[in-house]
Amino acid sequence: MSDYKSIDKFCLILLVFVGSNLQGQEHRARWPQWRGPGHRGIAENPALPSRWSATKNVAWKTDIPGRGWASPIVWGNRVFITTAVNEGKTEKPKKGLYFGGNRPKPTTVVHWRVLCLDLKSGKIVWQKEVHKGKPQGGRHLKNSFASETPVTDGERVYCYFGNVGVYCFDFNGKPIWSKKLKAHRTRYGWGTAASPVLHEDRLFLVNDNEDESYLLALDKKTGEEIWRVQRNEKSNWSTPFIWKNDKRTEIVTPGTGKTRSYSLEGKLLWWLKRMSSITIATPYARNGLLYVSSGYVLSPLRPIYAIRSGASGDLTLPNGKTKNKWIAWSDSKTAPYNPSTLIYRNRLYVLYDRGFLATFDPETGESVFRKKRIPKGRAFTSSPWAYNGKIFCLNEDGVTFVMPAGDKFQILHTNALAEDDMCLATPAIAGDRLLIRTAKRIYCIQNRN
Repeated sequence: MSDYKSIDKFCLILLVFVGSNLQGQEHRARWPQWRGPGHRGIAENPALPSRWSATKNVAWKTDIPGRGWASPIVWGNRVFITTAVNEGKTEKPKKGLYFGGNRPKPTTVVHWRVLCLDLKSGKIVWQKEVHKGKPQGGRHLKNSFASETPVTDGERVYCYFGNVGVYCFDFNGKPIWSKKLKAHRTRYGWGTAASPVLHEDRLFLVNDNEDESYLLALDKKTGEEIWRVQRNEKSNWSTPFIWKNDKRTEIVTPGTGKTRSYSLEGKLLWWLKRMSSITIATPYARNGLLYVSSGYVLSPLRPIYAIRSGASGDLTLPNGKTKNKWIAWSDSKTAPYNPSTLIYRNRLYVLYDRGFLATFDPETGESVFRKKRIPKGRAFTSSPWAYNGKIFCLNEDGVTFVMPAGDKFQILHTNALAEDDMCLATPAIAGDRLLIRTAKRIYCIQNRN
């Protein structure tokens, strides 16, 4: 009998340990913005999954109504996502890079919505409709009317829909404030995509368009406009980056005409010309250097810049030069188009839309290996991410290619979702779970052993 009591006591201790560990995982599940902390797409947790399929290691999957390419964000046990539901028929996007994706304004009514899901179960906790009507602009076939990723401070969630407005909710779905924004024309009617960012008590938005581009600072508590800076730019789709460095905190905004950096009060600090003709990727920082990329596939310039802190004025490099006082290094031909770059374990990874991967030294820009073909990779729009010594690259077919971090190009294995799971959104990492948004649903991937 005493042996049975010992076994029962051991099982009770084990259950308490496992339960407390799971609670700890949920508490640490924080992915508050596009590409997570620092916009870098990196996490470390030995429990994170490396293998999955449409059924294997799937904790849950939840169908999401409508169409949206906003990434999920996570805080604690709450997952937030946005979508746009068309009362009419939504044309299915084609995969890959192509011309002719311009689509005119729909003549049908669209419902813009914010959804909150339970991280443990995937059940929809609440959903709110923020706007209903006919869109004021067109979109590219591969874009959506809900492509901007929300952002949260752990108390409220801030959702931005370009050409519609900004909407703030508490975690229970109570509306706190909203602000309508004027609609503007975008290049070829491709639509909008740049996500909002938070810093302390301010919410920052960049809207680069064909009419009147601007950088906007709002009071995150009230939605009141604090300041607005006009930008001599045309359409871009890059999310701004709040760069807190050893000299100051600044707002970095990539653009076609110039990449610009502003103070927290909207004062222009420095600028940099010689970008590609379309800018999409998001900047980020590591070890005191800021990394900016701009790589439209048909542009003769596709640069990556590594920039030192404390710069002022015009940083533009003359033809033939790759560095100066403020630019530690640059490479004019290496940037990707849609995906943002990734730095992990002292290597800079560049994932190209057409299925190639290249690696560089982030301190010097020296090539480790250049443009290795990902077998059967086809088209990539999502940005790569990393954890546990591995690099993950998700293509538009819903297949993730898993590679070891380091100087050798190798495919360890692939993880395929269902055939109808087209993927353009970049996944989120939440504690020991990976959240993948597809055209129809969200998967929560978790080791189930």
